[in-house]
Amino acid sequence: MKKKLYIIGGTMGVGKTAVCKRLNEILPNSVFLDGDWCWYADPFTVNEETKKMVLENICFLLNQFLDCICYENILFCWVMHEQGIIDDILHRIKKDNCEIKTISLICEAQTLRERLEKDILSGSREGDIIGRSIARLPLYDCLDTIKIITDSRSIESIAGEIAEL
Repeated sequence: MKKKLYIIGGTMGVGKTAVCKRLNEILPNSVFLDGDWCWYADPFTVNEETKKMVLENICFLLNQFLDCICYENILFCWVMHEQGIIDDILHRIKKDNCEIKTISLICEAQTLRERLEKDILSGSREGDIIGRSIARLPLYDCLDTIKIITDSRSIESIAGEIAEL
């Protein structure tokens, strides 16, 4: 059985986690890893040591999923706003008998602002997220990924498009 690895990137608030959760429900024999789960720390510290550790943790888990005969579809999402991050992950994982789909979810700045404002009001995100997230949007245009526009689309529709790739 040839496995599929979906590497799904996008700026904060674009819908990566929601889309992956839905894909996890509709794709057979699937497993889902959100890169943020490998870096859920307090205080959240970004330096060379923590970046190295997180990438090693992500690649270890992805390789475990790729090795496990129970999983046919592996879903991974993370911000991945630089080609170097994607390339580093691709370099470290086992690609034998695996089809890899690298995808970037994108949307307009206004759409992103509206989504993030709802998250801030619900208490699930801090107020400074809007500026940081919008600033990253143009970075996804430069990546060697399949671009999927999420404006005015349901999670179901986006997940369905990805499942058909």
